[in-house]
Amino acid sequence: MQVPVPPMLADLVATSFSALDGVEFSDLSSCPECGGEVRGHDMKKRRFAVIKTAKGRTEISVWVRRYYCTRCRALCSAPAPFYPDTRVGAPVVDLCRVFAREYSFSRAARVLAAMGIVLDRGSVRNYAALELGSIPSIELWGLHLPGSLLSLISLTIGRSQVTPVPGAEVLAACGLPAADRAPLHLPRSPSKEGDERDEEEENEKRES
Repeated sequence: MQVPVPPMLADLVATSFSALDGVEFSDLSSCPECGGEVRGHDMKKRRFAVIKTAKGRTEISVWVRRYYCTRCRALCSAPAPFYPDTRVGAPVVDLCRVFAREYSFSRAARVLAAMGIVLDRGSVRNYAALELGSIPSIELWGLHLPGSLLSLISLTIGRSQVTPVPGAEVLAACGLPAADRAPLHLPRSPSKEGDERDEEEENEKRES
């Protein structure tokens, strides 16, 4: 069964995600590992999402400041809108988890594509399997959408592109704390995105 995605929703997602391109997350007052004093280390560019619109494919990235702890020497990052060990923004992961409740991973990836979000089936499966607690969702346009996405849309709709979206407001919209309690570990991919295929997908190909 084809799940229709209204063009308005795809436009809202594209506008909302585009408003985050280049946003900086740099607030960290002390080391989340030991509470020690931190000093700036560098700025790391992280991919938030890849979207596809009539203008083509665009990567949305944010900047996350990393710090060096003068006490325990840990490399720490400022709070940013990502879950641990993921390669896309928290709202995209939430979409994967919510859609996986109702659809196969392949169909969930197709619904994401209809929304203008580029993510392969293997990644949907990996993110849907993460143990991150319950994800609040609301049914709109025949789809269950996570609260983080709807809050992000509300935050960015009508905002001037000249004024950057404050990082703290993005974190709040995503339902994430403004102070991390874990040291930075470079993201470990759940698996290679784009490379994972299993028997379910092969069956779908044969049936199509």
